[in-house]
This record gives sequence, C-alpha cells and structure tokens, in this order.
Amino acid sequence: MNFEILTYAFMQRAIVCGIAISLMCSLIGLFLVLRKQSLFGDALAHAAFGGIAAGLYLGIYPLWTAFAVSVSSALALTKIKQKFQISSDATVAILLSSGLAMGVILISLAKGFTVDIFSFLFGSILLVSLQNTLLILGLCGVIFVIILLLYKKLVYTTFSEEQAKVSGISVDKINYLFVIITAITVVSSMQLVGILLTSSLIVVPNVTAILFSRGFKQTAILSMSFAVFSAIAGILSSYVLNVAPGGMIVLISIIIFGISLCIKSLRTRNKFVGEHINLTKT
Repeated sequence: MNFEILTYAFMQRAIVCGIAISLMCSLIGLFLVLRKQSLFGDALAHAAFGGIAAGLYLGIYPLWTAFAVSVSSALALTKIKQKFQISSDATVAILLSSGLAMGVILISLAKGFTVDIFSFLFGSILLVSLQNTLLILGLCGVIFVIILLLYKKLVYTTFSEEQAKVSGISVDKINYLFVIITAITVVSSMQLVGILLTSSLIVVPNVTAILFSRGFKQTAILSMSFAVFSAIAGILSSYVLNVAPGGMIVLISIIIFGISLCIKSLRTRNKFVGEHINLTKT
C-alpha cells in the first residue's frame, strides 16, 4: 500500500472521523447489545433518514434535521414504551417503519433521489469536511464524558433496572439520556458507513468482543479495538480498491467476527478434548 495517501488532508479527516465514530458506536453499542436492543440503532438510523429527507426538502442542513428527528423519535418512543408497556422489538419496528415512510414520501415529493441522499444512505467519509470533523470530535468527547460520569449507573441500569430503582437510581432519566446519546451516535456514524449499515458498526464489534467472555471493561476495550481497526483498514483499503468505504468497514468487521468464531470454536473443542483425556486417565 502507498502510504503517501496518508498525507492527503481528506484522508486524514476520514481516518480521524472513522476512529471517533468507531469508538462512539462500539461503546454505545455494547450497552445496546447487553440491553437486548441491538436493532434500536438501526431504527434510529431509519428515523434519521426521514429527518435527512425533510432537511433536503425544506432546504435545511440535513444533519441538523436528522439529529432533531432521531432524538425526538427516540424520546417519544421511550416514553410510549414505559407508559404502555410495549415490547422493545415492537417500538423498534414502529420507529423504523415511520422514519422510512417519512423519508420515502418526502423524496417522492422532491421528485426522486439526489446525490446527497445517496451519500447518507451509503456513507461519504472520504468527503467529510473540516467542520463536520470538528463536530464529530466534539460529540465524541461529550459522549465519552457522559459515559464516564454515569458509568456505574448506566452499567447497573443495563443489567438490572429493578435493582437500580431499588438502589435509588433514577432509571427513567438515565434511559432518556442514553437514548439521546444513542441518537447522536447513530446520526454521526451515518457519514462513516451510511444509514443502511449503521447498525452493523454498532452490533458486530460488540458481538465479536462478547465471544471472548471477558468482563465489561475488557469487552468494551476489545470491542473498540475491533471497531477502530475495521474503520482504519476499511477506509484505506476502499481507497486502494476504489470501492465504497462503508461497505469495506463492515466487511472487515464481519471477517474479524468470522475469525473470532473459528478461534472460539477451536478453544471449545480443545477444552472438550482436554477434559475427555483427563477423564480417561482417571
């Protein structure tokens, strides 16, 4: 690989954004996976699609409308879920379908897809501006500070809401704050892998890390490592191969998942063989 491409400003911005977004997605995604809400990110991405379509139709900067629609949708459905005891998969389906329907209607009113819509659908990390780079870095910093400050409460709420309530933790407020930072993370990640692949970036590195059955902190570090490696390798290889960066990032993360499955399988097999040999010796 020709490392001269790393001297290009657009490539430097892409890698910096890729690292920041990967860290956000892997950290937020771990909480989502453990909460059994893996598809919530996908639903928010589709809600953001409706926001982007609204922004393009109204002549407003699409990212701002995407943030507004995603955050408001996430908060509204969280409230509905709590008040009416609707299951998580049902709320995800409602959010996903409503965002998609809103986007399709607005696109049809605007007489079809535009280049901007396609860049949000499939990602455009190589075209990210300096302004958006600074915005993503700022959001990444804010989210990490929130996670650090509320780490124990978030972990406690994730594993047992009932016990968290008994301990005096304001579970509802924690959940509202969590869906807000999740919505911000999802909208930010659309520039890296696009709306259609956002959930993959949130879920795959975390499922891969969980395969190794480590503690929460070690799993989070391992997940972030997988996500960052996939982002950097995907961006660089996509430029060399002249393919879509978002697709390459997700493909590399899936390859890592496949390799991890093989390692896990071999470890389980070797452990079983070892136990069998010890039994036969006794």
